[in-house]
Amino acid sequence: MHAVTNSLRARAGKSGATLALAAMMAGALVTGPVARASAQQLDENSIAPLTALDRATEAVAARVTPAVVTISVTAKVTESAQQQGMLPPGFQFFFGNPQGRQQPQERVEHGVGSGVIIAPDGYIVTNAHVVNNATKISVAMNDQHTSTAKLIGVDKLNDLAVIKIEKKNLPTIAWGDSTKLHPGQTVLAFGSPFGIFRFSVTRGIISALDRPNMDTNDRYKPGQFIQTDAAINPGNSGGPLVNAHGELIGINTFIYSGSGSFAGAGFAIPSQTVKTVAEALIKDGVVHHGYIGVTLDLVTADLAEAFNLPDVSGAVIGEVKKNSPASRAGLQHDDVIRELNGKKIANSSELQALLSQTAPGTTVSLGILREGKPQTIKVKLGELDAKAQSAGEDAEAETEAKPGKLGVTIAPINDDARQQLQLPEDIKGVVVAEVRQGSPADDAGLAQGDVILEVNHHAITSTDAFGKEVLATPAEKTILLRVWSHGGAGYRVIHPDAKSEDVQ
Repeated sequence: MHAVTNSLRARAGKSGATLALAAMMAGALVTGPVARASAQQLDENSIAPLTALDRATEAVAARVTPAVVTISVTAKVTESAQQQGMLPPGFQFFFGNPQGRQQPQERVEHGVGSGVIIAPDGYIVTNAHVVNNATKISVAMNDQHTSTAKLIGVDKLNDLAVIKIEKKNLPTIAWGDSTKLHPGQTVLAFGSPFGIFRFSVTRGIISALDRPNMDTNDRYKPGQFIQTDAAINPGNSGGPLVNAHGELIGINTFIYSGSGSFAGAGFAIPSQTVKTVAEALIKDGVVHHGYIGVTLDLVTADLAEAFNLPDVSGAVIGEVKKNSPASRAGLQHDDVIRELNGKKIANSSELQALLSQTAPGTTVSLGILREGKPQTIKVKLGELDAKAQSAGEDAEAETEAKPGKLGVTIAPINDDARQQLQLPEDIKGVVVAEVRQGSPADDAGLAQGDVILEVNHHAITSTDAFGKEVLATPAEKTILLRVWSHGGAGYRVIHPDAKSEDVQ
């Protein structure tokens, strides 16, 4: 990768910005009576912690803003292409598109996103969905100069892209280490909200770390997102999230919001992922992702108990794809992956990220628990193909059964259900036709159109078999279901309603 200047790191790392933040925090601890002071008593000493915070924020913003760019895109968009980039309800990308029109045919759209310069010779990181289907990309600098950009490469899996403008000696931003972040740390978010208010900055904190992939339409996305309450809105896509030193710790990518605008929960791709992807795109124009061919579930306390795990860590294999590296290596559903190359795995997000960042063809060593017994299995990684990320659609199935203690109505898989759900021929089980709101099944995350494959590790081939397995579970015990949903299999743990004797 082309060299990135370290001048920002050197200046900001020892600058008054960092010292001012420390002074503000110290002042907040020793000036408690200020909170009770009257308005007439406010003076420079009284408000020193607040002005110190202001000066710190101003210093960081002044250093970062020159490296932030506004990206204007002209793109050919069809309804199907637009749908492929959508997240589930409540999730919104930050890509401002005020001139877009919702028409089924192909059309030309104009959108505005954000980006950040990572190398002085013009390399810029942004989101893949900002430049998706672009026919023209323009970059506006903080000094209002505009340049035409060339697309270097796109990584749809991580929603990242690199573009380049033909300029030299550009202001850059230094890389931060997202592995050293902690909830509560101050962060600043930059971008062009709504595609109108360019070069905006907002302040907040890191709300949480290592948020998992929330896009159920693509189970192979690695997750590990940084959550922040710094205000970010449509148009902020691809903009930087920086720490108190002005270092790049993330790229803003989506928000969780019922309205599509800021609601206090924004998410950024961590810098350790951004840097790895950017370097690969600059070098080769493409990112090759390792792939083993399994769907993974996060180990919750319930799953840890159901699988007799020593602690709440690792990743449960919900499904092994046919003819995949995992199937050839002998991995099975119900296996719990606990280690990768001797390193303990915290959760499924970490495992997905590490595997996707490993070159195809690499042989990795997986430490697993199978029926409580440790094993080591070596897997030669394949390459993740875009087709491997496709998922089936939910569909309804009809039945006259009534939901009972689980709060779920089930039905056999008939030809219509198989076609609607796009189920492979080897998928056997029963279809969830209805889930009662507020029921144990609803609490466990079951949804209409899911296919129940197993109950308590026993394969289900009929509604009668489902009923027998549920009835055989003691009243005080939870029920472990293996479920096919959105094109892959995973696990759900149900705490039954003991008040009802109905098994459904």
